[in-house]
Amino acid sequence: MEVTRHRYAVAGWGVGEIQTRDGVVVAHSLPSQRRKLTPGAGGPQGGTSPPEVTLATRPSRMGDGLVPDLCRRFSAHLEGRAVVYDDVLVDDSGLSDFQRELLAAARSVAWGDVVTYGELAALAGRPRAARAAGSFCAGNRLSLVVPCHRVVAAGRGEPYEIGAYGPSGVGLKRRLLALEGTVL
Repeated sequence: MEVTRHRYAVAGWGVGEIQTRDGVVVAHSLPSQRRKLTPGAGGPQGGTSPPEVTLATRPSRMGDGLVPDLCRRFSAHLEGRAVVYDDVLVDDSGLSDFQRELLAAARSVAWGDVVTYGELAALAGRPRAARAAGSFCAGNRLSLVVPCHRVVAAGRGEPYEIGAYGPSGVGLKRRLLALEGTVL
C-alpha cells in the first residue's frame, strides 16, 4: 500500500505534513513557514511539490477520520492546549525491539513533563543506553505523536539542559516545551 501525504496549516506556524498508510501514521512533520500549502507558491526558498491531498476546512466526507482528527489535535497542541496521542497508531516497521521500547517510552512522557535521555533509556529497559536514546530521538519522524521534544539532557549543576532536537534545532524544542509550560 502506498503512503498518502496530507498537508495541513496551523495559524502562526505554517504548513505541516502527515504521511499515512492504511490508517497508520508513517511520518509527521511540524508546520513550517517554508512549506507551502498550495502548488506553485514556492519562491526563492524552494517550493514543495503539490500535496497529493489538500485538506479542506470542512471536509465533505470524513473517511476514517484519522487525518482530520490529527489536524485538529495538532492545531490544539500548537495553540498550547494539552493533547494526547495514545490512540494514534504509528508505523514501527524497521525499528529494532529496543527502538520500539524507546518509542513506547517516549509516548508515555506526559504533557508538561520531561525526562532525560538516560531516563528514557531506563524506561525502555536499558538504563545505560542514553546515547542510543538520543540517536532515536534525533531520527524521530513523528514529531508531536512521539514527543521527543520532552526528552532533555541531564544538566551539569542544573537538573536539566535543553539537549539537541535533530535538524529542527533547539529553538523549536524550546518553543514546543514552552507551549506545555516547561521553560529550560
